[in-house]
Amino acid sequence: MLTSGDVVDLDLGTPQGREAGFRHPAVVVTAQRILDAEPSVLQIIPLTSTNRGFATEVEIPGDEANGLDQDSLAQCQHIRAVSSARVLATRGNVGPALVSQMRETVALILDIGS
Repeated sequence: MLTSGDVVDLDLGTPQGREAGFRHPAVVVTAQRILDAEPSVLQIIPLTSTNRGFATEVEIPGDEANGLDQDSLAQCQHIRAVSSARVLATRGNVGPALVSQMRETVALILDIGS
């Protein structure tokens, strides 16, 4: 069963434009109460190792706990819904503080709570 904050490898298929694609790491940001019901669709934020300096990206240091072998950035501007069948593997978990920071960034992007 997935946990909010899990770093997963996904098969995102062929990308269009600048979206993430192919086999790609991402963070699951779906609320835990939803994940507990084993949904068929998840909300994820793709990761990149390329720092473009965007304010909409959250830095995630690579470490043993999250399974990332290098520092990465959560591309909150690319949040998307994917089938749970796209999950190929789980690497680790980023922890509640970083999940909260990603959710706050998404809320700013969507103008939620202002």
